[in-house]
Amino acid sequence: MEEFKSGFVTIIGRTNVGKSTLINLLVGEKIAAIANKVQTTRTAIRGIVNRENSQIIFTDTPGIHKPKHKLNETMIETSFSSIPDCDMILFLIEATSEDIGRGDRIILDKIKESKRKTILIINKIDLIKREKLLNLIDIYSKEYNFETVIPISAYEEKYREIILNEIEKNLKPGPAYYDIEEYTDQTLRQLAEETIREKALKLLQDEVPHGIYVEVEKMNLRQNKQKEDIYDIEATIYCLRDSHKGIIIGKNGEMLKRIGRAARIDMEQNFRIKINLKTWVKVKQDWLDNDSIVNSKFKLK
Repeated sequence: MEEFKSGFVTIIGRTNVGKSTLINLLVGEKIAAIANKVQTTRTAIRGIVNRENSQIIFTDTPGIHKPKHKLNETMIETSFSSIPDCDMILFLIEATSEDIGRGDRIILDKIKESKRKTILIINKIDLIKREKLLNLIDIYSKEYNFETVIPISAYEEKYREIILNEIEKNLKPGPAYYDIEEYTDQTLRQLAEETIREKALKLLQDEVPHGIYVEVEKMNLRQNKQKEDIYDIEATIYCLRDSHKGIIIGKNGEMLKRIGRAARIDMEQNFRIKINLKTWVKVKQDWLDNDSIVNSKFKLK
């Protein structure tokens, strides 16, 4: 019988390269917020893949970007602090890159420093021609001895097994660190906060999203009259200024209703349970530079 293997794999890359989409694909469950905006992931999110002969624990990290405030600094610190503790790295880059950009160079230097086994994943290959892809593989292969290079489109299911097989091949024998029923170490409360924030990111105007965070104040499980389990969830969306509060609530409360409705539908699908969701909006100025909020909500535990 084949020896059981396990290991911790960090997914790292610049903002908006598709890390959250990739971790959701690999885990087979939605655990990370996805929106077509930079800095969607703010904290390190763990996803667990249980296979017949292995357990792979993925860490999806915030994208590498130029820090503008305390939150950004904490996000970057979170990304790089996951490298020394991992067994392997998935380095995700965009196929549309012409060369190694500044952000990718910083990550590459950290990988070289760590000497960790690394798989280079080139995402969004549907956007370029084959010659350009081969040129990019050549540029990166001269920089580091990657275990392998896997060109993908993170939305396509067919790449899941290719990546997982390659990772498993490179893992050492080890125990299962989590119960085989688990697929994330995030609590339901954290998943609820992520889901509400993701819907806000998708629905709101550009100037608002990155100045918000979500806090679930109450989360109670009860049975309704039909004896079905139902979660009562009360959550507050915090924003930076009154003008943002008005945008989030919308005319006659319409935007807040849309955010809540989309989040509830998503949570019911993911949690496989009925949800009764109530949301409020409050202003908390300068929270982006507030140490206690940033460290408690976004720092790697």
